[in-house]
Amino acid sequence: MWRKLFSFLFFLAIISGKLSGFQDASFSLSGKITDEAGASLAGASVSIPGTNSGVYTDLNGNFIITGLKSGTYRVRVSFVGYAPFMRDVIISEDTRLNMSLKQQMLEAGEVIVNATRAGEHSPVAYVTIDNTALKNRNTGQDIPFILGLTPSLVETSEAGTGIGYTSLRVRGTDANRINVTIDGIPLNDPESQQMFWVDLPDLASSVDNIQVQRGIGTSSNGAAAFGATVSIQTKNPQYEPFAQVNTSYGSFNTSKNSFSVGSGLIADKFSLTMRLSQLHSDGYVKRTWSDHRSAFISGSYLGGRSRLQANIILGEEHTGIGWWGVPKEMLEVDRRYNPAGEYTDGAGSKRYYNNETDNYIQNHYQLLYSLKLNESLAFNAAFHYTTGLGYYEEYAASDSLKYYGLKPVTTGDTIIRATDLIRRKWMKNEFSGLVWSVKYKKERIEAALGGGANYYYGNHYGRIIWMKDPGNTQMDYQWYLGHGAKGEASFYAKADYSVTSGLSLFGDLQYRFVDYRITGMDDDLKPLDIEHRYNFFNPKAGLFFSISKAQNAFLSFSTAHREPTRTDFTEAAGDPDATPKAESLYDTEAGYRRSSEKLSFGLTLYYMYYKDQLVPTGQLSNTGYSIMTNVGKSYRAGAEITVGIRPADFLKWDMSLTLSRNKIADFTEYYTDYNTTTWEGVYKSRNLGNVDIAYSPSVIGSGDLVFSLKKNLDFHFISKYVGRQYFDNTMSTERMMDPYFVNNILVSFTPGMKHLKSAEFQLLVNNIFNSRYESNAYGGNWFEDGNEKTWSYFFPQAGTNFMLRASVMF
Repeated sequence: MWRKLFSFLFFLAIISGKLSGFQDASFSLSGKITDEAGASLAGASVSIPGTNSGVYTDLNGNFIITGLKSGTYRVRVSFVGYAPFMRDVIISEDTRLNMSLKQQMLEAGEVIVNATRAGEHSPVAYVTIDNTALKNRNTGQDIPFILGLTPSLVETSEAGTGIGYTSLRVRGTDANRINVTIDGIPLNDPESQQMFWVDLPDLASSVDNIQVQRGIGTSSNGAAAFGATVSIQTKNPQYEPFAQVNTSYGSFNTSKNSFSVGSGLIADKFSLTMRLSQLHSDGYVKRTWSDHRSAFISGSYLGGRSRLQANIILGEEHTGIGWWGVPKEMLEVDRRYNPAGEYTDGAGSKRYYNNETDNYIQNHYQLLYSLKLNESLAFNAAFHYTTGLGYYEEYAASDSLKYYGLKPVTTGDTIIRATDLIRRKWMKNEFSGLVWSVKYKKERIEAALGGGANYYYGNHYGRIIWMKDPGNTQMDYQWYLGHGAKGEASFYAKADYSVTSGLSLFGDLQYRFVDYRITGMDDDLKPLDIEHRYNFFNPKAGLFFSISKAQNAFLSFSTAHREPTRTDFTEAAGDPDATPKAESLYDTEAGYRRSSEKLSFGLTLYYMYYKDQLVPTGQLSNTGYSIMTNVGKSYRAGAEITVGIRPADFLKWDMSLTLSRNKIADFTEYYTDYNTTTWEGVYKSRNLGNVDIAYSPSVIGSGDLVFSLKKNLDFHFISKYVGRQYFDNTMSTERMMDPYFVNNILVSFTPGMKHLKSAEFQLLVNNIFNSRYESNAYGGNWFEDGNEKTWSYFFPQAGTNFMLRASVMF
């Protein structure tokens, strides 16, 4: 492994030197692109029409085009939101040309998402991952892993590779409490409130930037932001036509191939881009393969003051089921063991059903409109419609017929009450709505009015497609059908007012209405007739201090409320006393940032107080179901530290560290104690006092050490540390994930190649020290004769593995 790695680096160094030497024999055109105020424009296109010569400016607005012969060239510079610029340049030697662009009346696509994002003076803890960073990290893994260096974030993968079913937590906050939007449009599933990244394969290849707000953040659309917000902005249309090919291959037969093409700006008004992607991986855990396809199509019309854009996002995923995890007792025997689909055949041999899979198609249709009324006022609206259809298929060995509403099957003198069967649990849903905003900006004030109205309808149903002993049961017998309908409307008004040059006031008021109805039958044949309405008011306020150009600080207080999920309601159905209540969060944050050319430092202190937080306690409803229970008081308090050091031009080191306490006050656990003689159970409880909240490590750290070996060759040493985590609320060491420390290497090579707009080659080696660790787990306990017993399943992550990526743009 190491010999191959060093050989690869040596090869890149040689090629880099040869290419540089080749290009130095010709002339070059270099310069810097800025706006009228002198601010650098990163990502501006600099091209020579009629040739294949073209580049994009770097983070400082600089560019260089090499390999030019003597002659006169027409140079075109373009950047979305600015008027294109043309100039004739005579090349007879290495030439430097600085150019500035004039902003158009129309702001570009980011205006659609800016209304819900944190701004420069927002009193919010946030980080924005720009296009350059996204490209460097997009080697094939899903967005939770691309965001892995974000402070307080923990990513996890069921397959152990970062592909397939992946998820993230921020400050210990579960994924169903994190608000996710794309171009301001909500993405969370309205019923589970989860974000299923697997349904949008290779979305990162069509994304320009991602902002992650920690804490409640600013008002957003869709599901409640109950600890974090992830705001995704898709790529803006490009002025120049292009074609790009990306291909990746790595361990576990993992591959990602994508092709992108863009028309450029036609008649200074129209633009069309398209991406097609295909991903495959065998997975680290056995039979957790992934076979995914996706497409992104975007068309834009640019007027003098307006912009109309239509997006189509198509996703199709087929994934081997791995959500059961690996039983604790198997971790030392076979870390890649997967119990999904396991059964015993008639000869007593252990076998695995070969189609234990999850299959889902999700398509998004979006129409976005922006209108700049004048220099101070802009209006934005987006219509969205999403359809989803899919199922997961499971082999159920010796399952009781009564669970499916079936009578025993009589064969001769034999009465069969349980049999092997294959079942599919289906979901078919639709989600549609409108989000809008009006943004005003002039002198000391920046304000926005906005909101949205969304409607969801989903069917949940199950069918048996095969039975070992079917009797008179028909093929595709449907044993349950449930419905969910959810309407939501929200309205917000927020403003940022500069009292002085050093002090800004921030206010944000949001009203959110939710109407949720569940009917039909659940998969356990429990009848459902549930309806709840909520009216939430979420005020936020803060101060932002501009101490100097290099220093600022903020202080804020925010509130948020969140309705229970579908599962919270269905498990409590039939017991009015067990009906879950809405949760409330009160978030106090204070931050300080200082930056200079050589050193940057940030500190955020937070105290998140929860009222009626829903947690598992072991409590049962009067119908015998384990329910999520509201606990009176709980909190998360911590310090997030970020440091950036650049001691030399060729070296920089970005680091983050989160230290926190995450507690439930006066926690009571409920359990059943079984008498092993009669196996009768007695329902009991015990008070455990103040306990840690599950899945909340008190220490999270990350680092990215970058060596720029040559101008176009970067070497990243990436580290991630996650402290001890309990996966229930009892603080038992039997139900705990050990701390882990993982290190990766990323080598990025971007040669200047004649006749290409850009080229990039990457090598990513994950877990270089082959650490054995688990990033997620679940489990519980029971009691026998007063003695506590534990059951637990873990999600082990892959040892040392690699990915190679090549990207070429024409």
